Amino acid sequence: MNAQPTPDIDTVMVLGMASTALPFARSPEDEAERWLRILRMYGQAGITLQALGVSEAPLEASGATGELDGGGAAGVRRDVVRTVTEQAIRVAGHRGAPMVGAGDVLVAVMYVYGADFDRVLRVHGTDRDEVLERLGIEMPLEA
Repeated sequence: MNAQPTPDIDTVMVLGMASTALPFARSPEDEAERWLRILRMYGQAGITLQALGVSEAPLEASGATGELDGGGAAGVRRDVVRTVTEQAIRVAGHRGAPMVGAGDVLVAVMYVYGADFDRVLRVHGTDRDEVLERLGIEMPLEA
């Protein structure tokens, strides 16, 4: 019997902070930006992002101005932290890891946000392939 991976302390911090910060996001890309700002401070995700030169502030403007209908992200995407958590558990399980790390959350955010997170990475001076290579984690083929 394989036990489901459990979150390490960095992951608990990342998910807790995201659950507090995301309700104030104006769009999915704004949510993705908030995830990146949190993730760059914790665990292997933070080490990787900082090594790639990802800073607190974007290097360039993203150009995205779209807002969600309904006045904010909270009503439309209130379960996104749960979705990211579930995906991070899958990523860790795919690696055969007993713990879910911040790197797994980073990969999960890439999966959940797709092109929105790719744009955020790009304005911070990196891209998905570079982050995944540095992390040493593969994107799971299925959700």
